[in-house]
Amino acid sequence: MALGGAMLRTTLRLCALSRRVRSASAASSASMSTLLISQGRYSWLQELGLREENEGVYNGSWGGRGEVVTTYCPANNQPIARVRQASIEDYEETLKKAKEAWKVWAEVPAPKRGEIVRQIGDALRKKINVLGNLVSLEMGKISAESVGEVQEYVDVCDYAVGLSRMIGGPVLPSERPGHTLIEQWNPLGLVGIITAFNFPVAVYGWNNAIAMVCGNVCLWKGAPTTSLVSVAVTKIVAQVLEDNKLPGAICSLVCGGADIGKAMAKDERVDLLSFTGSTNVGKQVAMVVQERFGRSLLELGGNNAIIVFDDADLQLVIPSALFAAVGTAGQRCTTARRLFLHESIHDEVVEKLVKAYAQVRIGDPWDANTLYGPLHTEQAVKLYVDAVAQAKQQGGSVVYGGKVIDRPGNYVEPTIVTGLPHNAPIVQTETFVPILYVMKFKTEEEAFTWNNEVKQGLSSSIFTKDLGRIFRWLGPKGSDCGIVNVNIPTSGAEIGGAFGGNKHTGGGRESGSDSWKQYMRRSTCTINYSKDLPLAQGIKFQ
Repeated sequence: MALGGAMLRTTLRLCALSRRVRSASAASSASMSTLLISQGRYSWLQELGLREENEGVYNGSWGGRGEVVTTYCPANNQPIARVRQASIEDYEETLKKAKEAWKVWAEVPAPKRGEIVRQIGDALRKKINVLGNLVSLEMGKISAESVGEVQEYVDVCDYAVGLSRMIGGPVLPSERPGHTLIEQWNPLGLVGIITAFNFPVAVYGWNNAIAMVCGNVCLWKGAPTTSLVSVAVTKIVAQVLEDNKLPGAICSLVCGGADIGKAMAKDERVDLLSFTGSTNVGKQVAMVVQERFGRSLLELGGNNAIIVFDDADLQLVIPSALFAAVGTAGQRCTTARRLFLHESIHDEVVEKLVKAYAQVRIGDPWDANTLYGPLHTEQAVKLYVDAVAQAKQQGGSVVYGGKVIDRPGNYVEPTIVTGLPHNAPIVQTETFVPILYVMKFKTEEEAFTWNNEVKQGLSSSIFTKDLGRIFRWLGPKGSDCGIVNVNIPTSGAEIGGAFGGNKHTGGGRESGSDSWKQYMRRSTCTINYSKDLPLAQGIKFQ
């Protein structure tokens, strides 16, 4: 009986354990089945090499020993898939492999590096629609903007290919006979790239393509909330490197959070740290990097303004203000947040703008008819609600929008607020949501001063037909921003120009023009090909 009782108790314990295991397995299975990637309508994600759980570290091989993070679709807050983040050990291993890869990459002639970048652009072209779909699904921007963002990476690749045959400094005349001065440019080495959620493809592309043709290797940490995009892009780039028998660590990836970002900022082996994000975090990054006398390239916030004069073409103003304020649901660093209207046209423009806002088609970001999608996170919705409340408390009137939309996902109404003074605290604060503050002005001097009074200096635009005013706007007493437009929106920059801003926007420049210089070090070389040794400035030392 004793033996039988013991056996019975053992059997019962085993049965209970079995039930718990089955329950855990069922719960896990149920959890897995809720992932969007496991549903048939999202099977296209497999074209990007994505699975239910993805490795978020790449250094020639895929891995990851850190926390497993689930990413969510902003349009419905449903889980898409999981990504295993990098641990500090993964970061250390990846950085070492990237440094080793640089020894190979630096020996490749610049035009040959350009050929690799050309192939990356072609590989992106083949995946442009499916990768754009992923951006819409994970970031939340509408389909046209998402595909356009991938196109921007492609365009930068094309630009970088040409650049690879033009990088260099001048040969300068020497005051000494038999001497020549040469300005020599060399790669920095390892470029760390930390990107934000709002442009999870393009900003990496700006940095990656230019840094690569300059002879650098790249270590990328994307935003944790868009980790799937980071993984998918890296898979495309990695395949090109593999096809050319080059080290995969030339373009490394470490998905992760603040711990990885802090490690990159502190690490003296990171020769340049390109950071895109908020002004507050950017300030911390700059201080940490500067403490080690490192280089940083900062693309931070923007409290951007449009100024409309009484001679403006309103046929241009209304669609420009609409796109600048509402595009990407107000989540661009170049989004228009302040609209200054000459007092004589204020009421007319506001009336037309309200009608235009009412026509904005709100819906799922992957729907081709949608013009306006969700905010990226639930936290952003809270920021929106708080900002609307503050605007009202400070004397503003909501003439359009102002509410959270009752539907799944992080949807809020695009909002117009009038009646606030130009120096109201909420107007002076960049809030990454679709709220446009509309204000009256009387004189040109007043409008230009108000444009410049905020801490950031990213983008700005005026609408006028007055040629003198246009050149005053472009001149030393005009806009103090890095992007100074005329008769176009504040957002939607082309890749051929240098992109970036001044003041609290960080001062960095990316993409076109001579932005490539940010990724290289300069040496002035004097060569004596004579048999004499004359000294500069006519100095005699005998």
